[in-house]
Amino acid sequence: MKHRIVVLGAGYAGAFSATFLARQLHSDDFEITVVNAEPDFVERLRLHQLAAGQELRHRPLAKVFTGTDIRLRLARVTSVDAEHRTVAVAVAVADGDGDGDGIDRLEYDTLLYALGSTTADHGVPGVDEHAYHVAARPAALRLRARLDELDEGRHVLVVGGNLTAIEAATEFAESRPGLRVSLATSGELGGWLGPKARRHMLRAFDRFGITVHEHTAIERVEEAVAIAADGTAFTADATVWAAGFAVHPIAAASGLQVEPNGQITVDRQMRSVSHPNVYAAGDSVFVIGDNGLPYPMSCASAGPTSKAATAAIIGDLTGRKVAPTTFSYIGNHISLGRNDGLFQLVDGDARAKPGALRGRTAARVKSAIINTAAWAVSHPTFGKPNHKYRLAATRKHSPSRAAA
Repeated sequence: MKHRIVVLGAGYAGAFSATFLARQLHSDDFEITVVNAEPDFVERLRLHQLAAGQELRHRPLAKVFTGTDIRLRLARVTSVDAEHRTVAVAVAVADGDGDGDGIDRLEYDTLLYALGSTTADHGVPGVDEHAYHVAARPAALRLRARLDELDEGRHVLVVGGNLTAIEAATEFAESRPGLRVSLATSGELGGWLGPKARRHMLRAFDRFGITVHEHTAIERVEEAVAIAADGTAFTADATVWAAGFAVHPIAAASGLQVEPNGQITVDRQMRSVSHPNVYAAGDSVFVIGDNGLPYPMSCASAGPTSKAATAAIIGDLTGRKVAPTTFSYIGNHISLGRNDGLFQLVDGDARAKPGALRGRTAARVKSAIINTAAWAVSHPTFGKPNHKYRLAATRKHSPSRAAA
């Protein structure tokens, strides 16, 4: 019987990991199944563009996985049972392949958990019911449909002061100049940026006519208004919630050991510390970077965590040595519309360096980074030979075999 590897999620971390494993492991010994709710690889870093009305390149996962022997299962993961090594997925009852309740259960020998994150509502009432977000493709399309309904002069309020909020606000203002865009953040907008970068960002907000409300915490969202902690009411025809990310609760309910925020607790090779046949990558994993700080939930986490997880899986299953992975963090790239941007480098303590790449050049750099990331998903072994490693006759899930 083949060793069953199930990969949950086909975002940056999941899709890259699955294709890399498929090109390194022998198909006679291994069966790789990817479970994903969407039929396409979704460039999450561009979803604010999709919501603004722009078209994104179509990247079907079936095409991405062509020639890899990966089994693609289009379904939504509803739960994981780490003790019994099963994954429950929602299926159409009419399909006839579930157990009668619209749920199908997949068994695995090795699991790679890469379900990523979603928007964090921070317990604010009304966010789920009345706010929009851009953390998933269906949500971005829902927001796009709402923006299409708005006449000139209508108001869009973006809540949040992080990268997603900044990019969403500037994208909406540039792509839909007839709308009035404002942003409310509980702190100082771009306060973590260096002085040159922050001045450039604020000039962009002024150029687009975006009104900024700093030190304004939104504590309730209603159908056409957002209420701040001081009682100020901000009328909005569309409230866009971009106040950070949270992991899906599936991991915490699975029996896996997790951190207080729900991220999976792992060793340096991305193995679950409670269930060593489970590995994690992307936003769903808790990683301490080389600077001693937790890795942020961002695109920066997908590459290193995927590299570490796939190396560990290959090593554990084939008996090969697991090489160490570095977890460095060099900075933030931020788009300010299609023709402007920032690339803020940080030091070893994750503090902004004085200088920053700005303007059209920064926008081009970010576009190149995103395009390269998407290309790498379907070319995971570029520059490296493909292998077809066989399953070891005797193998142990033991971190002691990993490189320190």
